[in-house]
Amino acid sequence: MPPAAGGGLAGSELRPRRGRCGSQAARAAGRDVATETATARSPKRPAPLSSRRFEAAGRWALLALVTLTSFATRFHRLDQPPHICSVHSSAPCSSPWPTSLCWSCPGLSQQRCSRLPSSPLVTLGKHLTARILCLIVLPLALYIATYAVHFMVLNKSGPGDGFFSSAFQARLSGNNLHNASIPEHLAYGSMITVKNLRMAIGYLHSHRHFYPEGVGARQQQVTTYLHKDYNNLWIIKKHNSNSDPLDPSHPVEFVRHGDIIRLEHKETSRNLHSHYHEAPLTRKHYQVTGYGINGSGDSNDFWRIEVINRKFGNRIKVLRSRIRLIHLVTGCVLGSSGKVLPKWGWEQLEVTCTPYLKETLSSIWNVEDHINPKLPNISLEVLQPSFPEIMLESHLVMIRGNNGLKPKDNEFTSKPWHWPINFQGLRFSGVNDTDFRVYLLGNPVIWWLNLLSIALYILSASIFAVAVQRGAHLPVKVEGLSQVLLRGGGQLLFGWMMHYFPFFLMGRVLYFHHYFPAMLFSSMLTGLLWDTLLRLCAWSLASYPLARCVHVLGILTLLLGTAYSFYLFHPLAYGMVGPLAQDPQSPMAGLRWLESWDF
Repeated sequence: MPPAAGGGLAGSELRPRRGRCGSQAARAAGRDVATETATARSPKRPAPLSSRRFEAAGRWALLALVTLTSFATRFHRLDQPPHICSVHSSAPCSSPWPTSLCWSCPGLSQQRCSRLPSSPLVTLGKHLTARILCLIVLPLALYIATYAVHFMVLNKSGPGDGFFSSAFQARLSGNNLHNASIPEHLAYGSMITVKNLRMAIGYLHSHRHFYPEGVGARQQQVTTYLHKDYNNLWIIKKHNSNSDPLDPSHPVEFVRHGDIIRLEHKETSRNLHSHYHEAPLTRKHYQVTGYGINGSGDSNDFWRIEVINRKFGNRIKVLRSRIRLIHLVTGCVLGSSGKVLPKWGWEQLEVTCTPYLKETLSSIWNVEDHINPKLPNISLEVLQPSFPEIMLESHLVMIRGNNGLKPKDNEFTSKPWHWPINFQGLRFSGVNDTDFRVYLLGNPVIWWLNLLSIALYILSASIFAVAVQRGAHLPVKVEGLSQVLLRGGGQLLFGWMMHYFPFFLMGRVLYFHHYFPAMLFSSMLTGLLWDTLLRLCAWSLASYPLARCVHVLGILTLLLGTAYSFYLFHPLAYGMVGPLAQDPQSPMAGLRWLESWDF
């Protein structure tokens, strides 16, 4: 029976044919399917030139808007209050920014970097060299250059000279060691200052105040003090003679390694003294005091002076000789623990006599100032240190100075765990309702969103990492976004941890603003996370007409929420007067979301 019209062709197409023709048809069909699949997987055609220009113009416009807004919000009411708003112990302290610069480009060339392992080694070497030069060598060179300018410009003496070594002070104009000429070798009768070699410990010091009841023997306090002071002056005398060594009729007698000496405090005429009473703060160390009247005391005033790595009988050189003072009766070594004494000790540093004879910087001293009219002087220019030496010393002093900061009375400090949750702000200016008050508090929306984003990032990154590790097949779009999340987000999370967790190990006083560098990393992580998640949502809803709006609406919602929160809390930063937030009549009462916010 003849086939129906049109049915033969249709039927033949539906029925598979055997033989050569059938195999050719199958291959052709396979090629068609492969072609369609390749077409589906191939990237989209580039957008028209006009569209790309419009997109670039939009980006520049957004950058300009953010920049202008930043200037406007930061300079608004900058003249109020008419005084400097400051938390506290202190000269500007610079921190290295090369690391911040390296971390400022966490997502730099992610796709390019992902292709590096498959590139030739020469290309890999070029990329590595370029990054080392641009992100390490150049920032480091700029950082060192700023310190070179710093040392050239700030070359004057000041009240903080005592934080630095004698050699460092010799380069400061106005310091008594700058271009100075002093006697080279120590002699009996010389008036001297004795400086500890440990950074930021200072000079051996005493004053007309006694240790309080219950703190060792009630004798004159001996401390170390970081500033130049007349109470730092001591006269070196023989242990068994009260005659005046400066008497012109007496010949000059030099102090030598191994001599038994007595140090008499110039201002109070009491001798440096130690005994078996326990030190004020450091257990198992002995107390050091000032004892005697007009230089007359007892055998506990005798000390053997030793020069590190020198033979007995050698003279002692000013500034150069590293000396130790060994107490003759107890055998302990004079040193400083570096601990800050309470108010009865004027918050100066504790001096002890340690029975542990191991050589440490805290028990090694040098003679700095040296006055003896019977001796010739030498120039100290040869002692000025090189640039690398002064740069290293300045950084060590800054580190030790920061670690030793203590809070003042009525000063608001905080703990590291307070910062991410925005637990408590910081009052910069004003206390009463009649004062112009400035209060530092993080934008609650940003702070808490950052905290939520860190937890959400760890969860989402873990899911993607496990999927990749198990070899799960991800769509091209999802795979690209997952790489951005894992690599760029991982670097930002690492930067946040490196700028935050070390504060838990610090013993110094801490303030809310110490979290700001870490907060920048968490904010960048928040932006990267939500941008990635919203793009994934838009991709998963691609079949719906409004899928493209998901990303835009999500970002817009975050920006508007941040802006509205800034609007609500802007009086804290720009200043406010009137009732405190604890007062129900205060316009800020409704914004005191946490009891710990004391604005």
